[in-house]
Amino acid sequence: MLQGLFDKLPKGARPILHSDQGWQYQMKEFQRQLKEHHIIQSMSRKGNCLDNSVMENFFGRLKVEMFYGEKFETVDEFVHCLKEYIHYWNNERISLALNGMIPVQYRTHSQTI
Repeated sequence: MLQGLFDKLPKGARPILHSDQGWQYQMKEFQRQLKEHHIIQSMSRKGNCLDNSVMENFFGRLKVEMFYGEKFETVDEFVHCLKEYIHYWNNERISLALNGMIPVQYRTHSQTI
């Protein structure tokens, strides 16, 4: 999985990888590879999901709204549906937490204040 990510990272990218405290994410070799490719690791503290709550919320909604109960015939079909969902999440979904705006509107609005 990591090698696939490394192969696709644009030069100069500095992404953040969000995860829980699963043993695989705590392994020194895993962390070394992230650091080598300039990837910042964001991991929930033990017993406290709040520091990763935005991503936990997103993945929870994604699974309920797009994944559970669906059957994808191919990986390409899944990837296509995932991209459509992310587009919907950012560009169409109205959020009461964002004063009734879609995320793109909210980011643009907050930059002009």
